[in-house]
Amino acid sequence: MSDRKICVIAPARLHMGFIDLSGSLGRHFGSIGVALDNISTQLSVEYSDELVVKGPSANRAIKCTKALCQELKVSDQLKIEIKTAIPEHVGLGSGTQMSLAIGSALNAFYELGLTVREIAQLTDRGMRSGIGIGVFEQGGLVVDGGRGELTITPPVISHMDIPDAWRFILVFDKRGQGLHGDQEINAFKELPVFPAEEAARLCYLLMMQGLPAVAEHNIAKFGDAITVIQRAVGEHFSAIQGGIFTSLEVAKVMQWLEKQGAVAIGQTSWGPTGFCAVENNQLADLLVERMEQEFSDYNNLSFVVASARNSGGDVF
Repeated sequence: MSDRKICVIAPARLHMGFIDLSGSLGRHFGSIGVALDNISTQLSVEYSDELVVKGPSANRAIKCTKALCQELKVSDQLKIEIKTAIPEHVGLGSGTQMSLAIGSALNAFYELGLTVREIAQLTDRGMRSGIGIGVFEQGGLVVDGGRGELTITPPVISHMDIPDAWRFILVFDKRGQGLHGDQEINAFKELPVFPAEEAARLCYLLMMQGLPAVAEHNIAKFGDAITVIQRAVGEHFSAIQGGIFTSLEVAKVMQWLEKQGAVAIGQTSWGPTGFCAVENNQLADLLVERMEQEFSDYNNLSFVVASARNSGGDVF
């Protein structure tokens, strides 16, 4: 194995909302999300005399590698070079993708024959949302079925390609991080009961408007469904995160984007990153140019245009 080198690309994802936060039919959570093509964790693994990890998010990678090597009973005499890493705790699935990237690299390097789901289970991923696992497996738009009594990792119940022309505009606030770790666990415990009739409404909206709109390349109808889901979930989380959006400045930008015709207005996971969708790259670039002028005094914000990734993670 001394001359073997394994490379992995793990795509970031937008988490577009939960469906049933109280498990009114016995299954908790259930969520919808999209893989991104422009933001990813990319790393390589090869033999080394000792564990060496270089690049962004190295501390997280070291912790993950040691734990996985111990669990899998394989050597951690490895050199891991991280070319790029998804920004941590901003709502893009950095933890799950780092775990799956390293787990997949070890799986290929040592020829262990594990599935993505088995790697996710070993790294305690998919405890609530299955979107990160689903986009690593398949990319595109993913809906997971939440957690039931026998669930190990939330099953993907719908997978669709996003039209190639569509673009997502991301609004970052460098000052904050979304809830994670113990904070996130405690936050879910403190949430009020999510009404069963609201969960039913969101399910119907997703099934009969959001998903058919993707199939018919109707970004306006898709955007309407996502905006409603986002608003409902954001209001449910508002007491914990201080409003529908974690960042007040991101909230103002998102309101402006909606007035400019952008759709699918929301915050990915606990934020603070906001997102919206537009029908093509030209419109996305134009809106970003206008945003940079309109919000030139918002020095902590940055804007990124991303396309969807209609394929899963790469291991080569």
